[in-house]
Amino acid sequence: MMKKVISVILSVLVVSTLFTGCLSSERNDSTVNMTASQDEIYLDRSQEESVYGVEVPDPQEEVILEEESSSLEPSSSLEASSSQETSQAQASQTSPSSQSASSQPDTPVDISTNSKQAAPGEVRSVWLSYLTLEPMIKNKSQSTFSSNIASAFKKVKEAGYNTVIVHVRPFGDALYPSDYFPWSYLLSGSEGHDPGYDPLQVMISAAKEQGLRFEAWINPYRIRTSSKPLCADNPAQDWLDEGSDAVVEYNGGIYYNPGSKQARELIVSGVKEIVQNYDVDAIHFDDYFYPTTDEAFDRTTYNNSGTGKSLANWRRENVNILVRQVYSAIKAIDSSVLFGISPAGSISNNYDVQYSDVATWLSNTGYVDYICPQIYYGFNNASYPFTATVNEWNNLIKVNGIDMYVGIAAYKLGAADQWAGDQGKNEWLQTQDILARMVDTARGFSKVTGVAMYSYDSLFGVESQQVSDENENLKDLFK
Repeated sequence: MMKKVISVILSVLVVSTLFTGCLSSERNDSTVNMTASQDEIYLDRSQEESVYGVEVPDPQEEVILEEESSSLEPSSSLEASSSQETSQAQASQTSPSSQSASSQPDTPVDISTNSKQAAPGEVRSVWLSYLTLEPMIKNKSQSTFSSNIASAFKKVKEAGYNTVIVHVRPFGDALYPSDYFPWSYLLSGSEGHDPGYDPLQVMISAAKEQGLRFEAWINPYRIRTSSKPLCADNPAQDWLDEGSDAVVEYNGGIYYNPGSKQARELIVSGVKEIVQNYDVDAIHFDDYFYPTTDEAFDRTTYNNSGTGKSLANWRRENVNILVRQVYSAIKAIDSSVLFGISPAGSISNNYDVQYSDVATWLSNTGYVDYICPQIYYGFNNASYPFTATVNEWNNLIKVNGIDMYVGIAAYKLGAADQWAGDQGKNEWLQTQDILARMVDTARGFSKVTGVAMYSYDSLFGVESQQVSDENENLKDLFK
């Protein structure tokens, strides 16, 4: 689903390229300085090619996902799940495939006269993806990386935020010494290379020094978006060598199979390892679940499962099982550590394309502590206007104890949103306060207790008067 992104602010082009596994990487390390100081390496954004694909969603993806979803059999005609929880969730909503937010643009919000009260303990978070981390950490000593990440977190704190959500396992790897996963390529350009220190502990310590909460961000299933060789000690390579269905090679990529019990156990073990060994405030999953709707992806596993469910419902239940297991594993170790998921903003696409049954998660206890939908749409978006979409998600939460953080697309600042419709395509271009208006609007919903901005680079990695004004308006709102 992820395609190359052209962003006026980020000026970054990231596409698939070759990767040499445990050998020296052929990645181009040339960077463009986006700040006044050459010393602030943590703000540099690489122009390099990447084997892994793009973390920021392509605006066209909103259209592509809708087309995929509409081409599928309507969810209401799918075989009903045998799970009582799923049945309850489905009964509480209309068919996900037919759901969409109101197409009417939102009424403009004047934050100078209409500012809403923040929820007690409001979470104000910023995502730092592997794309942000790479120039900070690649081939850097512990002292240099410590300085880089400390400077970054200081900027986050000074801007009024209280939480960082940081990639610690982006591709079936680890930014910490793991008993289950190899060292990340981010550290040296080659997977499996020990940097001689613990980057995760460095980041947690830096966050705590600034009084920031630290959430460990994991992509559970994604291993590669290229099929080039893995390191010898990568468990995915072992399973590939054995011909196990725990790993799937598909469309040039490699993924842990959501239908494999072995794969789920590995993912859960990796989560437990982090919670047991590190002072994290939460484990955070994003929207990378099933990478395709193609029946060939897991046909053999499905046929061997003996399930009476349709393929779609079987896939949803596989994801549900993992979510329940991760939640239970975390709480068994430390009940104060939260588990949250950040799915895509379209409820129907989650259900029909990625097989993420968010309604079940939000209608029952034992799945998540919070949901952070990526509501990467403007107020005037033709298909998913911001306020109506927040309302749609807010209404999905049926039980007490589940909070909602609203994911906001700071990366769209200064860029035309060409798939947002005539009224919506230009609203990110000249604005000085759209982010603050979104935060203020979100505060008006009963389940919303926080926000998350994607991404760090978009807020702090560019010199732009527009971004500076947006940050100042947010800072005023966060006081």
